[in-house]
Amino acid sequence: MIVSVVSVPEGVVTRTELSEARERLAARDLVIVDIEQGEDPPPDDQPLARRLGLTDKGWEWLGRRHEPVRADYHEGAVGCVVPVVDGADITHIHVLAGDHHLVTVHHRPVALIEAFFERLPQDRPSDGAMMAFLFMHGVMEGFRRAAAQTLLEVEDLEEEMFEQRQPQHVHRLAHLRRRAAQLHRAFLPYAAVAQEFLTRRRMANREISEDWRALNLKHERTVQLVLMEIESLRDETRRAADTYASLVADQQNLVINKLAIASVVFLPLSFLTGFFGINFTYLTNALTSERSFLTLGLCMQVCALGVAIYFVMYRTHWRQLRGGPARGTDADLEDGPEHSTRWSGRIPRSRGRRPSR
Repeated sequence: MIVSVVSVPEGVVTRTELSEARERLAARDLVIVDIEQGEDPPPDDQPLARRLGLTDKGWEWLGRRHEPVRADYHEGAVGCVVPVVDGADITHIHVLAGDHHLVTVHHRPVALIEAFFERLPQDRPSDGAMMAFLFMHGVMEGFRRAAAQTLLEVEDLEEEMFEQRQPQHVHRLAHLRRRAAQLHRAFLPYAAVAQEFLTRRRMANREISEDWRALNLKHERTVQLVLMEIESLRDETRRAADTYASLVADQQNLVINKLAIASVVFLPLSFLTGFFGINFTYLTNALTSERSFLTLGLCMQVCALGVAIYFVMYRTHWRQLRGGPARGTDADLEDGPEHSTRWSGRIPRSRGRRPSR
């Protein structure tokens, strides 16, 4: 267990023992006590709150492993379990704020804690509640930065997919969707708990000052804003997945069109092969010379291929593969009725009076 005592507002960090941290909390000095319990559970079965000199039974959950997101208010102190973005992972930090102290408990090093200590000389909090609000503001900023960074990665991935789709794009997209789901799954319980806790505190404590009411409302709006950004990130990842599926479907349709063209080209050849393989009187008696065989065979083959190329490749598939609209489609109707009737072979009916003879 690593115990650090931070003097406020100087921000000087001092490594100490748990007993000395308990004395500093009992002296009612404006301090921050940070406790890193480590991955192994402590050998003492006594709750951490009692070891710190906190006699209220409502804080026995402090430092307990696998504690869900929560927020409590007892005897002027606020305690909560908040999710924190730490790189690619989400960890939970236990926070207890009183009038003159702030206690943070976690099981491994967290970059947010060190950044919070470094900003203390600039922020200069006046009491424990102000320190708690500053810490929670850092938590919200961490989620906002993670959501914004993931959103930019999704947009860059969409641009790469539109330029040239690669097989590894689907793996990156799946990773980004898991990241968005991870942020949403971690932050949604805290948003619900914070909304309930801040509303109940404003309603229960009628003597709260206007400054603290403003801080509560600001924190509540920040929570809702972060939740909206995470929801928009999830929608963006779903849209990127739909875009990838559409690109795959378009490529499959293109391959099917090419196979259809190849089958149309070789279908007359297979018909001619079967036709000349039939033994009936005309083929066995009339086609007695090489010239007649070549004339009939080549003429039928060239005519069949010409008709297939004209009606299938040129009029529909070939224009689609080259990027142009097929004739007779809705794209030809945009140029006016004269252009559309020219291809359909219909003559527009005159709307004027029939001339007299």
